[in-house]
Formats: sequence, structure tokens, C-alpha cells
Amino acid sequence: MPRPFLTATAIVGALTLVPVATSAMAAVDTETYREFDQFLEVFNRVKADYVDKVDDKTLIKGAIAGMLQSLDPHSSYVDALDFDNLRIQTEGNYGGLGLTVSMEDGAVKVIAPQEDTPADRAGIKAGDYITHIDGKLIFGASLDEAITQMRGQPGTKIALTLVRPGRDKPLDVTMNREVIIQKPVKWELKGDVGYININTFSEATGADTRAAMMAIEKALGRRPLGYVVDLRDNGGGLLSQSIEVADVFLERGEIVSQRGREKTDIERYFAKPGDMARGAPVIVLVDAGTASASEIVAGALQDHHRAIVMGDRTFGKGSVQTLLPLGPQTALRLTTARYYTPAGKSVQEGGIEPDIRVPQISDPDYKSRPVFREADLRRHLINEIKADNKVLEEDAKEDPRFSQSADDLKKQGVEDFQLHYALKTIARLGGPAQVAAATRPKPPAAATK
Repeated sequence: MPRPFLTATAIVGALTLVPVATSAMAAVDTETYREFDQFLEVFNRVKADYVDKVDDKTLIKGAIAGMLQSLDPHSSYVDALDFDNLRIQTEGNYGGLGLTVSMEDGAVKVIAPQEDTPADRAGIKAGDYITHIDGKLIFGASLDEAITQMRGQPGTKIALTLVRPGRDKPLDVTMNREVIIQKPVKWELKGDVGYININTFSEATGADTRAAMMAIEKALGRRPLGYVVDLRDNGGGLLSQSIEVADVFLERGEIVSQRGREKTDIERYFAKPGDMARGAPVIVLVDAGTASASEIVAGALQDHHRAIVMGDRTFGKGSVQTLLPLGPQTALRLTTARYYTPAGKSVQEGGIEPDIRVPQISDPDYKSRPVFREADLRRHLINEIKADNKVLEEDAKEDPRFSQSADDLKKQGVEDFQLHYALKTIARLGGPAQVAAATRPKPPAAATK
């Protein structure tokens, strides 16, 4: 069966390949033929009069790319290099830096570095712009060209020049490429609390999440006090895996619905009986880098009052992309549907508001670093159903602990304030009844319209 995927970015060595079975041909009327005639006239003029000779393949590929770019930020043409990216994310290994990047107005922008990779250890941060690779200006080059240059043989050296918003001078960082192993799920014990860090939704994410929960109970020798599920800087991935992860914590109910162009084109996905956490408190950590498939998990657990969503407002990507094969190594990545949370909310543009807003004050650049979300992208889809933006009374403006500085926290041994706050909250909750009391009062609608 074909499976849609959800993703917010192009990844250095990774995206998710999902085939589809069919596509519809649009009817061509007389006016459309006139537009085609104009296109052919421009095509022939460029071939005949452009200052340098240009081949047909280059012009046609550019025309296709321009057509798709006029739709939304996530529809695109997939060439052989993109196919290689898809294969890499599926297999999980590549030689490179461990960076998630996108293209913005001709510049390569960092979405997030992968944990414990050369990029992470070099101090590269979300929102940085890469201007030079090994001293050569890359502004204006394609994203594929930049990705190709950043990949390479493990052990080889690479130098990047970064522009960081809020800083006057560029930053130069040098690192060695490594074999980047995509580990979608990591876990550890934080005292009596199970900590599960999910950084992408690849083919094994659901199974790895279940394995992490079993490993936590085995290591602790009993059921943990609760779980913290970390979805920060998780840009998305396979829809099927987001459903599996949400199902791990849900006993029943709808997880997500996706709706296409027609009102009748609705598909719903439901949880299977069995909550692996057996009612233990769950906190989901989110931030501006939590996108797409990650927002499905957070939205489902929030709407069903199964977890407290904590952190910053999410990215706000509520669309589904499907790969329509065009040839052996080419495809069309096309936005084909919007997804909705169990309560019928679309997170498109607005994202998911946390139940408890907790700023990452352990990051000294937290207040000065610009935040980019779906609503900042050109030609983003407009949200047809605005999300409920109410949050709990306990938010960032009221809690006196949020006034501490990064230096204050460092002296206390707190390196990750959001995680620290989540662990303290789990300890205060003490049981599932308190989790239900802390989440939004209105239950999700039985059916959405």
C-alpha cells in the first residue's frame, strides 16, 4: 500500500521515500493550450537567444521546478540525488555532518544539527546560515549542490562559514566528516523517569519506541514514575510511524485524520487497544523545530488528555506530501492532503500550543535567536481551521523559575531547562489522574466535520 510522508525540510543525506500508485490527469481546455503555446515560445526564445548555450534537459527541469515552487514550500521535483537522500534516510547511514538544512532565498539555512554529530559538536545551531564551504561562496547555488559538498568520505575535513542572526561577525567552524548513523530513538533513565528522545520518524521509529519502553522497565526493574517523550527539533518523517508512536501511549480513539481536495476524501487512523505505559504520566517536549509527524504525535496525545505537551509552540506544518513516481529515479513530491488532530484542529501555520509553556532559558541565545516556522515560508498553505491557542495558567510569564539566567542554571548543574522542568513536573504529578487534570478540559470531538 502506498504511504504518505510528512517532512518539513531537506536533510543533509536524508528524506523519506514513499511510493504512490496513481495520479489524476487534469483536463486541458483551449485556454490551457494557449498557455502551453506561450511556454513553448519562451522555451524557444531562451534556446535561440540566451547568452550561453543551454540544453533542453536543463530548461525543462527548471520549468518543472518553478511550477512546483509556485504551489507551496513542500512540493518539489525529486531527481536522482533526492532519491539517494531518500534511500539514505531509510537505510540510516551516510558520510557527512549530521545537519538538517533548507533553502531560503538562495541561502542554506540550518534547521537543526543531529545530536552527537560533527555539526552538533562544532556548535552549529538552528537558524544559522551557511555561506561558504571550504572557503567557497555557496550563496545562490542549489540545495542539492550544497548537500553534495557537505557529504563526503568519513574522516575528511570540511570548513563552514556561518552567519548567525544577532551576531555581527561570521563564524568559521572546522570539523571532520563522520559516518552518520540515524538512530531515530534514544532512551535513558532520569532517576525514576523514562526519557525517550525521538529525533526522526523513519521505518523503525515505532518499533524502536516500544523497545525503548521495555528496556526502561527492565533497567529500572519496575514501572517508571512516568515518561518524557522528547520531540524537540524533530522535523517529521513517515506518517505511519507517527501513528505507531502515538498508539504506544493510547488505549483507544482517533490519532489523526487526513483530508484531500474533496470533502469526501477523508482517511482516519485509530489507536489499537493497549497502552504500553499503563497509564503512567507522560510529558511531550516540543519546540519550534517540532514539525509534521512530530506534531501528529503531540496533537493526538494532547487531545486525548494522555500527555502534557510542554515547551514552545511547534513549527506548524499540517500538510501531507506524497511521492508520485515519474521514472526509474525521478518523482513528483506533491502536497496531497492536510492532516487534523483528533479534535478536528489543523496545526497548519499556527502549530500546537503547549499545555505548559517552558522557555529553554538554559540556552544563552534563547531570547535573541530568531525563530522560523511554517508561517514564515513563502506560499505556505493557509489554515482553514485555526487552532485553539489557550494554554494552562502556569506559563512562561508567571513561573519565577523562568527568570533565571543560563549562568544561574549552569551553576545548579542544569544544562537543559525544559527537560529539567519536565522531570520535576512528572515527580509532582505522581499519577495519571493528575495528568488528566492538568490537560485541557474539553474532550476531543467524537467525529470531525
